[in-house]
Amino acid sequence: MKKVDKNDYKIDKNIKIAIIGLGYVGLPLARLFATKYSVIGFDINETRITSLKSGTDTTLEVDDVTLQKVLVDNANQNTGLYCTSTLDDLATCNYFIITVPTPVDKNNRPDLTPLYKSSESVGKILKKGDIVIYESTVYPGVTEEQCVPVLEKVSGLKFNEDFFAGYSPERINPGDKEHTVEKILKVTSGSTPEIGLKVDALYKSVITAGTHLAPSIKVAEAAKVIENSQRDINIAFVNELAKIFNLMGIDTQEVLTAAATKWNFLPFKPGLVGGHCIGVDPYYLAQRAQEFGYHPEIILAGRRLNDSMGEYVASQIVKLMIKKGISVNGADLLMLGITFKENCPDVRNTKIVDVVKALKEYGIIVTIFDPLANANDVKKEYNLITSNSIPQDKFDAIVLGVAHAEFLELNFSELQKEDSLIYDVKGVLGAIADNRL
Repeated sequence: MKKVDKNDYKIDKNIKIAIIGLGYVGLPLARLFATKYSVIGFDINETRITSLKSGTDTTLEVDDVTLQKVLVDNANQNTGLYCTSTLDDLATCNYFIITVPTPVDKNNRPDLTPLYKSSESVGKILKKGDIVIYESTVYPGVTEEQCVPVLEKVSGLKFNEDFFAGYSPERINPGDKEHTVEKILKVTSGSTPEIGLKVDALYKSVITAGTHLAPSIKVAEAAKVIENSQRDINIAFVNELAKIFNLMGIDTQEVLTAAATKWNFLPFKPGLVGGHCIGVDPYYLAQRAQEFGYHPEIILAGRRLNDSMGEYVASQIVKLMIKKGISVNGADLLMLGITFKENCPDVRNTKIVDVVKALKEYGIIVTIFDPLANANDVKKEYNLITSNSIPQDKFDAIVLGVAHAEFLELNFSELQKEDSLIYDVKGVLGAIADNRL
């Protein structure tokens, strides 16, 4: 077999790309590919499709002006993005990129249902020569051992003869307007050496930061799942430090600032670890390890510690309220933020809800204010009431749970009762906070 240099491989400009799942990962990728190729974005959420067709992205990952520049009214143009909830519209595509969520269930076990369903959908329209690329975070082996058999069964085609697969893990950082998809180096892989080159060339044509072609799909899957597991463990370490230093009466933030003066110190901060990546991905790796008979002690210990931080934060708030002479039972508390991270409307797997739940168990009346969160999503997901408008009341305690830019401009004195408490979970308020994590 003739060896092909990946630098010599040229991508076909007439290809047609389908992006399945137009959320935080899929839409930015679809928008980027649409600048050079004909792209059809597919999502089963018709409300989402209607919003995108009107030129609005409710996730705030793609601004309206940028989105509207690539939108087209039909799927037959040479470049541009056409959004649809009709599967048959994807029938003429030859690259299918799946970017659906990979959550865990209530017992923290990987839930591959979205991957199975999207694979079934693609299998219905799969043709000879097509390439299916997965971007969803999974444990090593999912693409070839779980998803490909679904594609084969539904399509009736033979893997690596009639159709092919690739894996290129997403590296989207929701809410980050600096490290956008094209500026983050992309890991790529394919089910055969030649397909690996094709997948790599496809991404390289739009990713300005470049690509790294992994030798196999399993290597690419493993590389992704350890990225967030590593961050989870590091955050668990500084969360444990925060607990220790709090007992000693030492400011953890000041300790970390001092330690960071060494060139090779890793600048992690304590906090609540939620979201759809760091708080989930380690469970995928742990599950796979256990299937091979290995119990991952460090990974699961980090998960346990980080999952316990909501109750810990609540207990610290209550202790400070008592020290200030605030009657805890029936106290009015304002929680600033309900999303899983700053400047992002995503409320999936947010750990702020753990803090709210624990505070309510102390008899505290909690008001939640978040200008970015969708109140209906919060109600549906957590049965909590949240407001997008700043309250006009005064509170016994104010907790900065999420560091939205809007919160940093608030006049806290207008929200405080006399001798009220300000607790800073994110460590960004400076001197106006009574205490911080």
